[in-house]
Amino acid sequence: MRRSFKFLLRPTSKQAVALVTCLEDHRQRYNAAPEHRRIAYAKAGVSVRYGEQSAELKHIRGDDPGGQGRWSFSSQQATLRRLDKAFRAFFDRVKTGRTPGFPRFKGRGWFDPVEWPKDGDGCRWDSQPEHPASTFVRLQGVGQVRVNQHRPVRGRVKTISVKRQGRRWYVVLSCEEVPAEPLPPAGAVAGIDLGLASLATTSDGAHVADPRHLAATADRLATAQRDLARKKRGSTRRRKSVARVAALHAKVRRQRLDTAHKAALALVRAYDVIVHEDLRIANMTRSASGTIAAPGRNVAAKAGLNRSILDAGWGVFLQVLAHKAESAGRELIAVNPAGTSRTCARCGHRAKDNRVTQASFACTACGHAAHADVNAAVNILRAGLALRDAAQAA
Repeated sequence: MRRSFKFLLRPTSKQAVALVTCLEDHRQRYNAAPEHRRIAYAKAGVSVRYGEQSAELKHIRGDDPGGQGRWSFSSQQATLRRLDKAFRAFFDRVKTGRTPGFPRFKGRGWFDPVEWPKDGDGCRWDSQPEHPASTFVRLQGVGQVRVNQHRPVRGRVKTISVKRQGRRWYVVLSCEEVPAEPLPPAGAVAGIDLGLASLATTSDGAHVADPRHLAATADRLATAQRDLARKKRGSTRRRKSVARVAALHAKVRRQRLDTAHKAALALVRAYDVIVHEDLRIANMTRSASGTIAAPGRNVAAKAGLNRSILDAGWGVFLQVLAHKAESAGRELIAVNPAGTSRTCARCGHRAKDNRVTQASFACTACGHAAHADVNAAVNILRAGLALRDAAQAA
């Protein structure tokens, strides 16, 4: 099994400057690569790929030993592979008729991670094991950087990445051969219905609260954004305002992730089989603004709904739940959510009028009444168990 471990870095002032310089040089290398591809195709009709650009790195580093030559060769190759992946995704979208989205140049502040593809090649995790109270990671061109390791690392470290988030620096370890940690059987199964009033509602009637972290920070965020709007572009005061807004968003992101981890862990400990809706969140949160010729309706209401869905963090929660279920040996099943909120869990009658209000369900055929989310969760559980039985029979 493969897992990632993320830790806060504690660089010195000089190391922080070196990290910023490393990030900037990798960003310039990333931006130079698509320009090379564009010019080669426009002037000579030649398609330049990753292999050719990787081979040129040796000459680029030799001509600039104090700049590009300071950093790990492997990390620069990883940056070029990242660009190549973006180009391959672009051409795949063109072939399938979707909106292409040509790979863009990365401006300052839009290029945050640098990856070292192999532990020991330009980087070294736990580079000073003789220090029992502290952990260090060695990065070529930066030095021995202290790590705030708050939990043990399991498995074999495969890749090491350094990521900037606001004013903080993090190291992300991708580990292979991580041993599973199966939990004892719980003897229970559950379906979960994701919502806005509650983050999740189980088929046995339990509700997981939705803290609405973004809504709780909305006033402070609005004040910080108004303050940012009054600052002159390029000024020191504007950079400080940008950092203040970014710090508030980062706090909301951390709070949302913490909620997802706690809620997912509670579900994994309580149930052997968990069935959830296979939601298309990107489609659900599309803008209703439309076009000039065909403007959308209820744009403000749809924007508020989209904000609430994204604030709930369904995608983060389902991703964390999948990882924890795999590690604990639990079974996770995704089902089509169509009709689950309008179908009676007792008689199976499906009608729009069954959903009396957002929270109440009353079947127009048999009179069954229940909490709407609990009724939907029961339908989700039945659909998931039916899928499992059909797969086992096949």
